[in-house]
Amino acid sequence: MKYLFWNLTFLLLVSFQVQSQNSSEALKQVIEKVDEHKVYDRPANPLGLFTEELYKKEAEFVRERLKELEKINKEQLSETEEISAELLRYDLQETVDFYEYEAYLNPLLSDAGFHVSLPYHVRDFSTYTQVKEYLNKLNAIPAYVDQHLVLLRKGIKKGNLQPAVIFKGYEATYNDQIVDDPKKSYYYSPFLKLPSILNQQQKDSVLAAAEIAVSKNVIPQFRRVKAFFETEYLPAARESIGVSEIPGGREYYQNRLNYYTTLDFSAEEIHQKGLEEVARINAEMKKIISEVGFEGSFEDFIHFLRTDEQFYAKTGEELLKEARDISKRIDAQLPKFFKTLPRRPYGVAPVPDAIAPKYTTGRYVGGGDDTEPGYYWVNTYNLSNRPLYVLPALTAHEAVPGHHLQISLNGELGDSIPKFRRNFYLSAFGEGWGLYSESLAEEMGIYTTPYERFGKLTYEQWRAGRLVVDTGIHAMGWTREQAVEFLRANTALSIHNINTEVDRYISWPGQAVSYKIGEMKIRELRKKAEEALGTDFDIRKFHEIILEQGTVTLPIMEQRVDAYIERNNK
Repeated sequence: MKYLFWNLTFLLLVSFQVQSQNSSEALKQVIEKVDEHKVYDRPANPLGLFTEELYKKEAEFVRERLKELEKINKEQLSETEEISAELLRYDLQETVDFYEYEAYLNPLLSDAGFHVSLPYHVRDFSTYTQVKEYLNKLNAIPAYVDQHLVLLRKGIKKGNLQPAVIFKGYEATYNDQIVDDPKKSYYYSPFLKLPSILNQQQKDSVLAAAEIAVSKNVIPQFRRVKAFFETEYLPAARESIGVSEIPGGREYYQNRLNYYTTLDFSAEEIHQKGLEEVARINAEMKKIISEVGFEGSFEDFIHFLRTDEQFYAKTGEELLKEARDISKRIDAQLPKFFKTLPRRPYGVAPVPDAIAPKYTTGRYVGGGDDTEPGYYWVNTYNLSNRPLYVLPALTAHEAVPGHHLQISLNGELGDSIPKFRRNFYLSAFGEGWGLYSESLAEEMGIYTTPYERFGKLTYEQWRAGRLVVDTGIHAMGWTREQAVEFLRANTALSIHNINTEVDRYISWPGQAVSYKIGEMKIRELRKKAEEALGTDFDIRKFHEIILEQGTVTLPIMEQRVDAYIERNNK
């Protein structure tokens, strides 16, 4: 009998191992199909391919992969495999939704768009191969514009287009690229610093090709873009600002909230969370107003911050130097808070002039190949609207310990993590981490004055206000004026930034709520771990749990933290 028991146990164990291997292999095969799937001929389309037929084919391919994922027994997968399966499902479903909601017909934002993304390709060269690749991209711009105009014109016919109000100042996105001398074009600028490895004959050949490319395939295309917007798109742009006011818009907005938060909150629930956070943060802000001995109302203090010269840099270089100083001070604190740090370095640079007028205060731009750093871009345009007291919070969010640290670590995940996850990004995780990093900088001692701590709070308030404003605009019928007034009354953001931000929320439904929702979840989980583990809580281990599997959904993050608490609380 004893031998029969052991034989049965052995058979069950072998059966389970076989089933686990089968599930792992099935998942591996689905991932390989996705990784090896050629969406289009990349060498022939160096800027990408953007056609309705392509989006349809992609949706059909993805639906088949989703069916295959559904058949896999997730209980027989390892933790990393289970995470990979869920993230792949999440990513593939977004491809289906993008097609079904015809989002490809409306590829414009207040500060972005098909032509506005072109400056991201302008990079310094270090190899001859990079020079040739960049020339190919410049020469591909006519086809790139053709493809997008076809989609945008169909969007106009179907009423799937952006509100007119967000396009104030948009003319700078194309007018600034229309120059008489091709050598004065922003797109020619990388050729002014060719790599030293090129011989003189190669340099002469490259410069001749560059002048032709810019004069024949860049500048004329921006003239086409200008004509299209001013004679076709802008006259047709809608007056209503909420996405719920277009056909199918309410369902689309809920879909966007679910995607960007990775949770299932209604617009009303998010709106209420925002109001509660705004009230909490307002109370903290008022404590600092009392601390500095300011005599006057909350609005008087905000006006003081917006107008007093002591809070503003006199030159763009001064602003950049301050950002670099803050960055290095944070760098020195990182080992105390993180077990694993990224190999890729980062630089601090100004937002390119070509896109600065409609661009945000700052942003992180990841490196391309292994020869390139990441960049923390600081907007030096319109300095009277770039207060120094928010710069520490901005730096912590965009550089380290925020986006550069998290995104670089994500890209450096080991071979046990599938390749698709190394470039995977979810706003709730990435932007939630960025906002959490602003409070982490306070623990690092980066905020040196009450005004900088107030700047940190006003940035947090800004993200809390987004919960209220985004849902107000897209689900509750708010006007643009209501949104602007809410942010004006509750944050220390400059009026210029408030207007820029509100236009962004109008044009990008749901994305703005991801920051605060993600940050609130990280703070909630940290508090839970601290209370459960007491003196055994280790901030470096906690951050390792959050980051070591790369980008994940908030439910996956919570499962990992719960497991971490259980392991360390025995």
